[in-house]
Amino acid sequence: MKKKKSTILFNNIAPIYGLFYKKQKKLFSKIIDEIKEELNVLEYNNIIDVGCGTGALCSVLSKKGMKVTGIDPAKKMIEIAINKPENKKIDFIQANVLKSLPFDNNSFDIAIASYVAHGLKIDERKKMYTEMSRVAKKYVIIYDYNDNRSIFTSIIEWLEGKNYFSFIKNTESEMKSCFFDVKIVNVDTRANWYICTPNKLDIK
Repeated sequence: MKKKKSTILFNNIAPIYGLFYKKQKKLFSKIIDEIKEELNVLEYNNIIDVGCGTGALCSVLSKKGMKVTGIDPAKKMIEIAINKPENKKIDFIQANVLKSLPFDNNSFDIAIASYVAHGLKIDERKKMYTEMSRVAKKYVIIYDYNDNRSIFTSIIEWLEGKNYFSFIKNTESEMKSCFFDVKIVNVDTRANWYICTPNKLDIK
C-alpha cells in the first residue's frame, strides 16, 4: 500500500519541524496556563495528542502532570519525539486517526489535535472528529487556525491544496454537526481552541 503524500511530506520535513520544538513548547505552555478559566485540562488524568509531530505539546502536558499518549502517522516525527530525554514517560505510537486508532472507546479523558484539521479534506476532518470523539470521555479539542490569517499563511495553504480555506469557511457548521456542543476560545492572534463535547449517541 502506498503511503499518503502528506505522510511522506511530514517524514521528509521532520528534522526541520524539530527545530521549532522549544519554541512550540513555550507557546503551548503559555496557552494551557492562560486558558484555565475556560478549560483546565490539567484537572484531567490522561490525554491523547492526535498528530503529535515531534512531541512538543505532549512534552508540555506530561511535565504538567498528565499521562500522555502521542500518535502520528509519520514515523520520522515519532522517532524525534521518542528521542527527546524529557519524553520518557510519554507513550508515542505511529498511528493514523483516519484509519481508526488502536484504543477502546473512552480510553482518554481528552483528545486534542494541534494544527491537523486545517490540512484535511472535509470528509477526512469529519472522520477525525468522529474517531477522536470515540476515544475521548470528556472533550475533543481542535487547536487550529482562526480566520485572522496572514498573507504568508494564505499563500502556503493555497500551495498545499486549499484545505485551509475549506476548514475556515466550514469550521463551526462542520463541528456542530459532529459534536454535541462546541465552544470557540481565541488563544492566539491566529489560533482558536475549538472545545468540543463528544456526541456519544453517535458512537457504537
